[in-house]
Amino acid sequence: MSLPPYESLPSYVVRVAEDAADREACFAVRKEVFVVEQGVPQDIEYDAYDADAVHVLAVRGDGVPLGTGRLLYGEAAAAKTGGDPAVGSLGRLAVAKDARGLGVGAALVRAIEDAARERGLSAVDLHAQTHALGFYERLGYVAYGAEFPDAGIPHRAMRRVL
Repeated sequence: MSLPPYESLPSYVVRVAEDAADREACFAVRKEVFVVEQGVPQDIEYDAYDADAVHVLAVRGDGVPLGTGRLLYGEAAAAKTGGDPAVGSLGRLAVAKDARGLGVGAALVRAIEDAARERGLSAVDLHAQTHALGFYERLGYVAYGAEFPDAGIPHRAMRRVL
């Protein structure tokens, strides 16, 4: 199955978060999904990487935020990607409960990959919750390494060469 480019999907748009209001919308979705739904402690959900990360935001036509994700690159990504400066780190991918199944997650991943390409990166790594491995595999990511806990949730590292 081939997904259309994220820019052409109906009913919402995906874009880089440009200002404080966009970032607040990103953080609100993350709080809803990770803190409220999954029980991740709020003090570990938000971190120092948020300040310099590229955040992407999916927004419904009426302005309601549907999903978000972020890209770390350069030094910020090194600890998560094995130190390779050509590899970015996709993280904090979250889609509001009511927006799941609409292609928002895939559109966010593709937007993050586009942001990685724009920065000259050759691959993107991520730490996937194990229940989401199939989602990322369908988008071309390959799992590597052993399962590990993050915020008490089982994860696996994955990579996609761009």
